[in-house]
This record gives sequence, structure tokens and C-alpha cells, in this order.
Amino acid sequence: MRADARRNRERILAAALELFAEREPCVPMEDIARAAGVGVGTLYRHFPDRAELVEEIGADALRGLNAFVRERSAGDAPRWEVLRRVVEYCAGRPFALIKKLAEDGGTGRPERRALQRECGALLAGLVADAQREGTLRRDVTPSEVVDLLGVVVCRPGARADDPLTTVMMDGLRARTPHG
Repeated sequence: MRADARRNRERILAAALELFAEREPCVPMEDIARAAGVGVGTLYRHFPDRAELVEEIGADALRGLNAFVRERSAGDAPRWEVLRRVVEYCAGRPFALIKKLAEDGGTGRPERRALQRECGALLAGLVADAQREGTLRRDVTPSEVVDLLGVVVCRPGARADDPLTTVMMDGLRARTPHG
């Protein structure tokens, strides 16, 4: 892809993400093109329809999350700290949109479904590591923790410091006999 075409695509994705966050995914495609500073024809050359645009936003967000989890998990930081940073990373990203895609019955592109499975496996591995480390409760399974993370961080307005996220993290933290 040519450099200018790549820049246009990135601007379209960024504009769509911003507008979707403000007004939901029903934003007219013309508004997205205008916000990106491109013509409607350019938008449609990159994304023939809204579903394709939303799918790409979801896949892009999942690629970023998977890379973030892999990168942070490769270091020596305590696993609880890595999990906390993952939750912080998720704030402000379009995970509510991705969850809505799945709930609306859309099967999605195979790439997005594969990225979601990879994400679940990476997070379950991180949770299991935190449990072995003794920093995350052992009375919930890694898949249950991943499901809980999905409920809390995959909602509109989720933030790392909001009350629901704070309560979830406090509840998952292993307690020492004196803590």
C-alpha cells in the first residue's frame, strides 16, 4: 500500500473510532470521511461498508492488546502488575464496540475471531501466572477472570480508575494472612 493510502486509512480509522465513541457506530459514513479529511470515495475504497470499517477497528484494537500483553508478559514484572497495566491499557480503547459486535450475533471476520481467541488465551495465561505467583485469588478460574475482565473493561466509559474497575481489581487481588 502506498504511503499516502496508508495515511488515509489510518486517518479514517482514527476518525471513525473517535466518532463511534462519541455517537455510537451509526455515525454516517460521510461524517467519518469529513472528520478524516478525505472524500467519501476514498473512505469507500478502503472500507466498502460500515461493517468492514467496524471489523477493522476491532481487529486493530485486538492486535494492539495482544502485542501489549505479550510484550509486558515477557518481562520480569510481577504478574499482578502486568494485569493492572493491561486493564489500564484497555481504558479508552474500543473494546465495548468489539463486545457489541459479538453480542449482535455478527460472526465477524475469521481474523477478528482468531484475535479474540488469542487474546483470551494470553489473558488466561497471565491470570494463571498471577495465581501461581500468589498475587491473584485462586478460587476463580483463569477463564472466569477473563470473562470478568470482559464485562468490566468492555463497556462504554470504562476507565482503570472507575469504581467498577477498582472493585473488580480489589476483589481479584489475593490477600495475605495479615492483609
